[in-house]
Amino acid sequence: MQIKGIHHVSALTANAAKNLDFYTDTLGMRLVKKTVNQDDTSVYHLFYGDYKGNAGTELTFFEIPMAAPNHEGVNSISSVSLRVPSDEALSFWKKRFEKHNVDHEEIKERAGRNTLAFRDFEGQRLALVSDENNHGVKGGQPWEKSPVPQEYGIVGLGPVQLTVPAADPTIDVLTNILGFSQASNYPSAIPGQPDIQVYEVGEGGTGAEVHIEERTDLPPERLGRGGVHHVAFRVEDDEELHGWITKVTEARFPNSGFVDRYYFRSLYFRERNRILFELATDGPGFDTDEDINHLGESLALPPFLEGQRDRIEAGLKPLPVIKS
Repeated sequence: MQIKGIHHVSALTANAAKNLDFYTDTLGMRLVKKTVNQDDTSVYHLFYGDYKGNAGTELTFFEIPMAAPNHEGVNSISSVSLRVPSDEALSFWKKRFEKHNVDHEEIKERAGRNTLAFRDFEGQRLALVSDENNHGVKGGQPWEKSPVPQEYGIVGLGPVQLTVPAADPTIDVLTNILGFSQASNYPSAIPGQPDIQVYEVGEGGTGAEVHIEERTDLPPERLGRGGVHHVAFRVEDDEELHGWITKVTEARFPNSGFVDRYYFRSLYFRERNRILFELATDGPGFDTDEDINHLGESLALPPFLEGQRDRIEAGLKPLPVIKS
């Protein structure tokens, strides 16, 4: 069994309409699925990705309309990065962020790559990372109808940063359960704090890294809008997922067991610093129930929710239609 890299990251928003505008219009990602949270069908679950929502390109949001602001701290997924093709692309994005009044930093080197940190309208901590010298998991293909030129477009998820009060328990899970290995480390931007440690899996590279930040000066995070709910890692298929369920259970981690999300199958468990991990299959994919040329235009429901469509739609505020 081999974890292949990052599958998706799921975060929280309090405003689905503004979220849709920012991630499709400002960031130029494609809305590949407009559906609902299968565990709470009263709220939207929006999926953004490359042209077809390939595994490794998906950034998703649960809408929690009354969610309080996120209070940053440890035991958290503290930053999510998005891959762009080149250093030149970062210069394009810096100018675009200035034009669209997006809160951003300067272009900086992190872990040997040029990056551009920024925040969305709810303070979601994000960074663009250049793939110019990347060797490892290949990126996706930007949507050709994006408002962002394809040569600068987002090609997938990059490294995910975890901030924890003690690094060793999380590292133990990554290495001894999930098969990650240490790749490098780099200095923390916070004086007096340990170096940030870089772990990679599978082919490695920007699409397969987790960065571990140990912080002794922060309280536990209180998750709210602008925070990240969980990170998912890629497994090949259902057969491998069942193998991982056995392995995680034998390691005595309470877990969800096999969960059918229709667009992929999943396993959920919390690592030792209480961060929620998911293992998710690469398929079947988001074009299972919609034509690839019309992804995200209508509310999509998996078959086990289709009989509740009238009730579900009645409880949701309509969102603008992003035409393909």
